[in-house]
Amino acid sequence: MDFEFNADQVALRDSIRRYLKNEVAPRINDCERERRIPLDVLAGVSQFGYIGGMLPEEDGGLGLDFITWAMMLEDAGYYWGSLRTIVNITNVFARLVSQLGTPEQKARFLAPVMACTKGACVAFSEPNHGSNPAGIETRAEDKGDHYLLSGSKLWITNGVAADYVIVLARLHSATSNGGHSLFLLDKAETPIDARLVDKMVLKASGTSELFLDGIRLPKSSLLGEEGGALKAMSVGLNYGRMNIAMGAVGAAQAALDLSVEYAKTRKQFGKTIGEFQLVQKHIVDMMVRVEAARALGYKAAVTLEKGLPSRIECSIAKLYAAEAAHEVAKIAIGVHGGLGYSTEYPLERIFRDTSGGLIPEGTAEIQTLIVGREVLGMSAIV
Repeated sequence: MDFEFNADQVALRDSIRRYLKNEVAPRINDCERERRIPLDVLAGVSQFGYIGGMLPEEDGGLGLDFITWAMMLEDAGYYWGSLRTIVNITNVFARLVSQLGTPEQKARFLAPVMACTKGACVAFSEPNHGSNPAGIETRAEDKGDHYLLSGSKLWITNGVAADYVIVLARLHSATSNGGHSLFLLDKAETPIDARLVDKMVLKASGTSELFLDGIRLPKSSLLGEEGGALKAMSVGLNYGRMNIAMGAVGAAQAALDLSVEYAKTRKQFGKTIGEFQLVQKHIVDMMVRVEAARALGYKAAVTLEKGLPSRIECSIAKLYAAEAAHEVAKIAIGVHGGLGYSTEYPLERIFRDTSGGLIPEGTAEIQTLIVGREVLGMSAIV
């Protein structure tokens, strides 16, 4: 497969890299301490298509292709894992509203998110259910003139800061006996309790727990058809896995670049450490992993762009790239020695954040079972 970029893609990539280096990178430490990414940061990167760029033009998007999108996510991951994560979740929200929303819902919820005047999140995972969204316990009961939500959500990216939320719940109504359905929630209209979850990875991504017991939603909040949530969500699973894979590639490349630069300048025992055989082996091992992960990521993007079945390609890309990126970051710390642990240096954050790609969009174990099912035609997932 040909992964070479055309002239327009190269120009876009160069513009993105300049902007991320000059305008976004200086703000990373402050945002990490504050545990959030302000909307003005998203507004800044939205000029390149990071917010809704893959949506059709009639919904405010640019109709970007998957190869360009993969390239953009690699660059986002190179500079900041939390930014790639917020971009991803904002686009999940936008894609679902674009795909399923009524004209009124698009005007109210999609347009402000595309303009980066409102923040968004999706609330799928729960304390007892992550990789198995079919098992969620949150309920939505049809009360005639409104829906009544009961339940809680956990590991919700941007949950506290978001203005709008898409909630996954089991709908109980005259025409739905627990069918998985999606609901739009505006916090200004329907306040909810939420708390930040302190964690070691992706600190600025605003991971949250949402408490939904006794929440009243208007009937206009139903997004799409009753019971149609899992089908709508499944369309985006491969997108999400490719997104994480390419972000991981970017983070791994950043760790490699830092290590190459360090190996060329750091001296020990009267020699530049890059002259040591073991250090050279570390650098080569890192590069092999980065190149393999990149090839798998872009292969997944190509299959998505061609409209081909891409479950295997996207799952393999996510499985390998996420694990490879964390391994590369680990090797990079070995190259740097004690400096690699310093919070004043980006490698420490890269090491933590690359571990954050191992679980979302299906753990490594789930990806393994998905690929095994596709290859063998037999499911080991109960």
